Amino acid sequence: MAEEDSIELKFRLADGTDIGPSKYSPATTVASLKEKIIAQWPKDKENGPKTVSNVQLIHAGKILENNRTIADSRLPVVELPGGVITMHVVLRLPLPDKNSSNPRYALSRDFIYLL
Repeated sequence: MAEEDSIELKFRLADGTDIGPSKYSPATTVASLKEKIIAQWPKDKENGPKTVSNVQLIHAGKILENNRTIADSRLPVVELPGGVITMHVVLRLPLPDKNSSNPRYALSRDFIYLL
């Protein structure tokens, strides 16, 4: 991977902490990025993602699709040469057990609400 072809990304979690930055090839898929996020998820955080389907990446207000590459997903309007691109991480945690008397999360479309 040529140095000038690599893209530097960091991933911003909901609490404002970051994973990265790290350099990636433009041919890297969004699913691969999600796997790296899961592997590098801070161990001290509760309710971390377990699978790729638990993670959504958002860049420039758009949810990125797993089968697309970084090159397919980039928007030139927000890029700066040599800069770090920040992608936001949203977790899609499973719904709580219906038998639970005190559910902590509810899922509405693509957002998680604290109850």
